[in-house]
Amino acid sequence: MAGAFPTLLSPLDLGHTTLRNRVVMGSMHTKLEDRRRDLPKLAAFFAERAKGGTALIVTGGYAPTWRGWLLPFGSQMTTTTQAKAHRVVTDAVHRHDGRILLQVLHAGRYAYHPFSTAATGKKSPITPFKPRAMSTREVDRTATAFARAAALAKRAGYDGVEIMGSEGYLINQFLAGRTNDRTDAWGGSAAKRMRFPLEIVRRTRDLVGDDFIVQYRISLLDLVDDAQSWEETVELARGLQERGVSILNTGIGWHEARVPTIVTSVPPAAFAWVTGKLRREVDVPVIASNRINRPEIAEQILAAGDADLVSMARPLLADAEFVNKAASGRDREIITCIACNQACLDHTFSNKRATCMLNPRAGYETELVLLPTRTRKKIAVVGAGPAGLAAAVELAGRGHGVDLFEAADRIGGQFTLAARIPGKEDFAHTLAYYRHMIETRGVTLHLNTRVTADDLTDFDDVVVATGVTPRVPPIPGIDHPKVLTYQQVITSAQEKVGDRVAVIGAGGIGFDVAEFLLHEPGESTAHWMERWGVTDPERQRGGLATKVKAPPRREVHLLQRKASALGKGLGKTTGWVHRATLQDSGVQMVGGVEYVRVDDEGLHITVPVNPKDPKSPREARVLAVDTVVVCAGQESVRDLVAPLTAQGVDVHVIGGADVAAELDAKRAIKQATELAARL
Repeated sequence: MAGAFPTLLSPLDLGHTTLRNRVVMGSMHTKLEDRRRDLPKLAAFFAERAKGGTALIVTGGYAPTWRGWLLPFGSQMTTTTQAKAHRVVTDAVHRHDGRILLQVLHAGRYAYHPFSTAATGKKSPITPFKPRAMSTREVDRTATAFARAAALAKRAGYDGVEIMGSEGYLINQFLAGRTNDRTDAWGGSAAKRMRFPLEIVRRTRDLVGDDFIVQYRISLLDLVDDAQSWEETVELARGLQERGVSILNTGIGWHEARVPTIVTSVPPAAFAWVTGKLRREVDVPVIASNRINRPEIAEQILAAGDADLVSMARPLLADAEFVNKAASGRDREIITCIACNQACLDHTFSNKRATCMLNPRAGYETELVLLPTRTRKKIAVVGAGPAGLAAAVELAGRGHGVDLFEAADRIGGQFTLAARIPGKEDFAHTLAYYRHMIETRGVTLHLNTRVTADDLTDFDDVVVATGVTPRVPPIPGIDHPKVLTYQQVITSAQEKVGDRVAVIGAGGIGFDVAEFLLHEPGESTAHWMERWGVTDPERQRGGLATKVKAPPRREVHLLQRKASALGKGLGKTTGWVHRATLQDSGVQMVGGVEYVRVDDEGLHITVPVNPKDPKSPREARVLAVDTVVVCAGQESVRDLVAPLTAQGVDVHVIGGADVAAELDAKRAIKQATELAARL
């Protein structure tokens, strides 16, 4: 069954238990952890991943004390009643021969509530509350609380725990000088700072015995100032091993770091090298993590000896059957995580249930169910963008006869454009998946075919997924030769773009176009590390170095009508990365713009004299640019809807054809999947 991935699919003997392969589902807070009533849904979520072949699953974080909550009244493991309630989760995973760990996490100063405690009273830059510094006795009691949470997890049927010691949460806060300036037994030197995690692990092992997995998430790159040195990290890892840790998992970066670690622009397996450094220093198994989204990437890491296991959280959100598909030679059927964060981390940090843009069933296994149809219908889907592709594949998967019509010479729609943006190359995996599934599920594909209502009268249902067309604003001179739409620039006209460019519209597409004009696709890991200031932690504490800024390929002005900050509407966990990228490339970002005209001189605009006061007097400017790229939104293409409705055809409008919006793929694919479940 191992096929092309023999190392990935080989078992790992931990002594008291054996993992059936090397795949770990890393911890993700799904928002199903916080309320007891949601545990059956959480059980179904994890059970589907265990059934899909995942060897080891780690839950979202559970606090060992109420002060350690992430959110008010958030998930915790502090009572036998709570432990008993978790049996529904552990039993569900064990029925499918999976293993599951409860992650024990104390938020420390990252807590979103006013009762937080931490190593010191230093406030986090990413949360609104200032923590209270723990007393010496309170630190000791908290270490014991971690161990008690582990004992309760064992009572709940968990196979082990993961102690969260990275990403800037409480344990990590104790380890770094930037957040621990204590002078008692828990601070003042590197040895005293690491006493807290060592005591947690020692006490945990004493309480749970030898037949229980104790996994520790260790920060290998803090990526913040005044962090741990590599020597301290190795000393900690060896100390954890001596005190009974079973497995060391890799943590990369604090949440407040200015380096992206999991967004789509981070190169695949960008941090596997540092896991390899640790593996050479310890004798327990080590897990590689972050941006490992394909079985061939995981196999390469393991075969090279850089890790013993690989952690994939979002990839197993995208496809619960990841492992089984890889094992049975169906790896082309894997829905590859593109690290967009739109429906997972953006949801989590907005206090919403996590799911997946490409797999809306994730987290909704008991609610969004795709069963074989009892009545086979003949269905036409018009438009092969994200909405149309998802509808066609899921409808055919249920047993309907599906014809997919696309006016262009290829499938993909807006995803075809996205795949060409530097840092979004993984979108090509999505298109490859849909191409394969169209063939596998027997969808009849008609390319270069622009259908009319009369062509569709023989179908039982018609799904209109005709997408959007770029909106062209009524600016005098908009038909000037130097004006191009974003579609023209990305698909075929980049050679027509001059050295000085004005981009009209600063939504997601405007940012993407700016990056497209500034950077080459397929950036190497080494170049990415230089650009973001990531280095070997043996050279700099925490692996944080000075950014090396490359000269931009073009002079770019990014403009918007709104007076608000540019990029404000971008994703919660990704927008800052796009803004930083453009700022580092020297892009001039201007808000509150009124467009006057385009002529041979360039783009004529007016802007407020005081950018912070949009009502202030305006001044005229001329941007002497060679090219103006229009990214001013989209308009729905709905030409088929009225005539089909008039003919009495059952019409279903989804995606951009329903609502034209900048970043609508999440809504489009969700609409398509829900429609497929209903028809």
